[in-house]
Amino acid sequence: MTNYLPTEKQSPATMSDILLGSSVKGGLLQELRSAFTGIRRGETIAGYLFVLPNLIGFAIFGLFPIAFAFYIALTNWNLSSAPQFVGLTNFQTMLTDRLFWLALKNSFYYTFGAVPFGVFAAFWLALLMNRKIRGMVIFRTAAFLPQITLTVAVAVVWSWIYHPEFGLFNFLLRLVGITGPRWIYSTAWAMPAVIIMSNWQGIGFATLIILAALQGIPEELLEAAAIDGANGWQKLRFVTVPLLSPTIFFVVVTSLIGAFQSFDQFYVMTQGGPANATTPLTLYIFQNGFQFFKMGYGAALSFVLFLIILLITFIQWKLARRWVYGVSDAE
Repeated sequence: MTNYLPTEKQSPATMSDILLGSSVKGGLLQELRSAFTGIRRGETIAGYLFVLPNLIGFAIFGLFPIAFAFYIALTNWNLSSAPQFVGLTNFQTMLTDRLFWLALKNSFYYTFGAVPFGVFAAFWLALLMNRKIRGMVIFRTAAFLPQITLTVAVAVVWSWIYHPEFGLFNFLLRLVGITGPRWIYSTAWAMPAVIIMSNWQGIGFATLIILAALQGIPEELLEAAAIDGANGWQKLRFVTVPLLSPTIFFVVVTSLIGAFQSFDQFYVMTQGGPANATTPLTLYIFQNGFQFFKMGYGAALSFVLFLIILLITFIQWKLARRWVYGVSDAE
C-alpha cells in the first residue's frame, strides 16, 4: 500500500532549544546577563512580574502541599496529636497490608477495564460523528452532555438504574426473560457496573478530542488515497489512524491518569463494597486518612499511587515511538 503520509525528515528543535532559545548557542549565563542589562532589563523584570503570581500560587498550592505530604508519609499522625516521625514504617506496612494489595488490584482492574474500551468506543463514535449529516450537531451535543454533568449526580442516578429489583436495567432484562444480576450489590458485577457508568460519562471528552483531530486531517491525503484505489478501510488504516495516533496517544495517557485517580463514583455508588470489591487505591487513601485517622499511612499510599502513575506514563512515552506517528523523528 502506498504511503501517503509525509516522509521528509526534519530536524525538530530539542527541548533545550525550546526552553532556552538562543542561550543554547550563546551560553545560558550570557543570555541571562544580557536579559537584565540595557534596554531588555525593563522587559525582563516586567515578564517576571507577570509570571510571579502564578509561581506564588503554584508554590503555595502545589509545592508546599507535596512537600508536606511527603513529610506526613514519614510520620504517624492521627490529626489530634503532633505527628511522630516513624521513617519508612508506613511504606513497610504496605507489604503486609492485604487491603492495600486488594485496592491496588482494583485500581488496575478498573483502569485497564475502562480505558481501552472507552478509547476504542470514542474512536468509532468520533468517526460516526465526523460525517456530514443533517442534525449531527444534536448528536455531538448529546454525546458530550454527560461529561459536563457532576459525577456525584451521575453516580446517584446510575445507582437507581442498577437497583436489582426496581432498576431500569433489570426491568429491561426481565422483558426478554432474563434475570438480571445484582450489579453494584454483587462482588462479581460491581466493578463492571462502575466501569460502564464511567465510560458513559467520560466518553464524550475523548470523542470530542478525536473528532477535532479527524477534522484536521487534510482532505488531499484522503483524495490521493482514493485516486490510488484505496477503499474505505485502507484509507482508515494507512491515512487516518497514523495521523490520529498522536491524538489517540494523548487520550490514552490522560485517560489512564484520570482512571487511576477516580474516586467520586466509587464513594457514591458502592463505598468500596461489597466486600471491598470496588475499593480502589484512591478510596483506600481517603479511608485511612479521614475515616481511620491514619494520615501518615494515607499520605504514604498517595505517594505510591503517584509513583505508579509516573511509571505507567513513562512506559507509555517509551512505547510511543513504536506506534505514534512522528515521535521517532522527534527523538
